[in-house]
Amino acid sequence: MGSSSVRLEWKDYQVRLRRIATSRRRARRMRRYLGVFLLLIGAGFWVVSGSSCMSSVLSRFHTSEKIPKAESSPVPPEMPVKPVRLMDKAEVRGLLGGATTADLSQKRFDISSNGRNYHVTTTLDSSLQNFMMKSLNPATVRYIGIVAMEPSTGKVLAMAGYDRLNPSANPCLNNIYPAASTFKIITASAAVDRCNFYPETTVSFTGGKHTLYKSQLINKTSRYSQKITLMDSFAQSVNPVFAKIGMYNLGGPLLEQYADSFGFNKSIDFEVAIQPSVLSVDNEPFHLAEVSCGYNHVTAITPLHGAMIVSGILNRGAMTEPSIVDHITDDKGDILYRSQSEPLKQVVSPRTSEIIAHMMEATISSGTGRRAFRGYRKDHILSRLEIGGKTGTIDNQTHEQHYDWFIGFAANRSIGKKIVVSVVVVHEKFLGTRSGQYGRMAMKQYFTEYFADRKSHTANKNHG
Repeated sequence: MGSSSVRLEWKDYQVRLRRIATSRRRARRMRRYLGVFLLLIGAGFWVVSGSSCMSSVLSRFHTSEKIPKAESSPVPPEMPVKPVRLMDKAEVRGLLGGATTADLSQKRFDISSNGRNYHVTTTLDSSLQNFMMKSLNPATVRYIGIVAMEPSTGKVLAMAGYDRLNPSANPCLNNIYPAASTFKIITASAAVDRCNFYPETTVSFTGGKHTLYKSQLINKTSRYSQKITLMDSFAQSVNPVFAKIGMYNLGGPLLEQYADSFGFNKSIDFEVAIQPSVLSVDNEPFHLAEVSCGYNHVTAITPLHGAMIVSGILNRGAMTEPSIVDHITDDKGDILYRSQSEPLKQVVSPRTSEIIAHMMEATISSGTGRRAFRGYRKDHILSRLEIGGKTGTIDNQTHEQHYDWFIGFAANRSIGKKIVVSVVVVHEKFLGTRSGQYGRMAMKQYFTEYFADRKSHTANKNHG
């Protein structure tokens, strides 16, 4: 063969190879397409058959061939629960009219009325209450009334009393005690609030500090006059100074207005019946002088009201309603009464309350309360507190009874804990434990327990 025929054969050979490769690729592609097609057909069949089965199952629940249920009795509709109506304080007073003084000294007690049982939980601090009851020294006294209260809420923490003539009576709720110099808080508040008095305001007087004669009320100075600041007059309870403030700076109507704001001649909305504190003011000069400094037997207060007055000073001028019942339940456990703390109206401005509190502290550090609180700055509990108070003493007209008052407060402002205390002791022939001593006992006991609980809580928290 020639060379031309060889080249033609080679070209034909190459063409055949390309045709074979092309047909092989087509065959592989067709096999892939066929596999995908068969897979789609299988999936479609599964979907169709599955939906048919599901339709068959569902049809069983929507046809008469439903699965029968077990027979059950029809459930009656729920009856609406009628809420228990809570008692108000007037109803609680009616209920507790049958309670004894011993009942009201317990954390919890039961009482029955009209065939129904009531379970009463009080606001009392059991530790403080028991301590004060055990601390009472009745040997030479006719009455003792001690009230400790939480000023921000009005919760009574302790109410301990002794009445030698009527053991079943509660001296803390009686208004038979002349207010004496505790009323100077009202006079000082009005003078600071309305007459621009300051603790440094200088006033003058003649004669003794704790007497009150008409000759001491002359509104002029002489070589016998003594000058003193309002703060020292308050701390040392100087009668002629407050008598003259009432006569020449306040007057009867303004003094009566402030006494009214502080709760005199008004019923106290308390869970237990309590007599109102009383005050009578007229424009007769010497009578007004007597009332202004507390040197009279007509103005009278209850120990509970004394605690309320101090709470107003400690609450930046706002008094709080007192409460001794936390809640009452019945045999079913339903709550029939729950106390709610509601602040009363503002009795003095916050600025005035701070000034009065400062002057009450001076009473403890350098005034008439100094003896009862001697050495308190070295006491491991009392030294951590700001302590203020006001004392008051007066004999009855026959000098058979000596009324001895202390109303005050103790506060640890760094932790925001405060307590107010009001104590009256009516001594007879001999002076027993003084009211200021009881006040000190109550403050120390309360904060001893509080600091111990606080330390224990901190230790447990750290261990946890």
